[in-house]
Amino acid sequence: MSDTILPRKVRSIAIANQKGGVGKTTTAINLAAALVAEGARVLLVDLDPQGNASTGLGVAVSDRKLTSYDLLIEEVPVSDVVQKTSTDGLLICPANSDLASADMELVSNEKRIFLLQDALRGPSVDALRLDFILIDCPPSLSLLTVNALAASDAVLVPLQTEFFALEGLSQLMLTIREVRQGANPALRIEGVLLTMADSRNRLSQQVETDARRTLGDLVFKTVIPRNVRLSEAPSYAVSVLDYDPLSRGSEAYKALAKELLTRHPLRRDTLAEV
Repeated sequence: MSDTILPRKVRSIAIANQKGGVGKTTTAINLAAALVAEGARVLLVDLDPQGNASTGLGVAVSDRKLTSYDLLIEEVPVSDVVQKTSTDGLLICPANSDLASADMELVSNEKRIFLLQDALRGPSVDALRLDFILIDCPPSLSLLTVNALAASDAVLVPLQTEFFALEGLSQLMLTIREVRQGANPALRIEGVLLTMADSRNRLSQQVETDARRTLGDLVFKTVIPRNVRLSEAPSYAVSVLDYDPLSRGSEAYKALAKELLTRHPLRRDTLAEV
């Protein structure tokens, strides 16, 4: 009997919203950790020049010798950039402030919107045996975000339950449509994730009602609550699942991971043959 390695179907998801402060990086870190807790292998690509996802997973600035900047601009193989985190099965391509100049450097490159797509393909990525690639996008509709959309199967949109939240989606949806028409016709919206919800707040309840009425099944059933443990965890450089596994924030991201895995079940990577 021998084991034949089968290629995994890797699901690439860009976590994007051009508005800052909506829980984008919080979602990237904690969804990644929750998927790993369910048995997945996950690569988190930090594409935000602020590098908050890298910091939140314990990668010190001094340890970011190679970053997603090198992945895009210098075309360094992903296997050279990727780092392990304290969570077994969760890898990260870290970021630093070098990315802030990437948009200007990409403008003159004729392949400027396909660089991340190219970087996340090939044998060096296959060797990581990933189930999911999550891309934490910057809070803008820049060339970095367009690179993430071109490289992804789908987009997950965190949406804060606040006044005017839905109005802010229009520009992102337009960008997604443009990417579909050109760089990535297969791009889909994975879902809209309601974040920072307060069930005691009438406005928060109204935003959720409006979102579900307007967007229907695009809105995840899981809602991420406003939770102090979610805010505290990054200062300890761990996910909320490690910081306080019984907190409401932790339970919510576990539920989100399960909801995602009902759509995209994990595949075995070996097949026993006689």
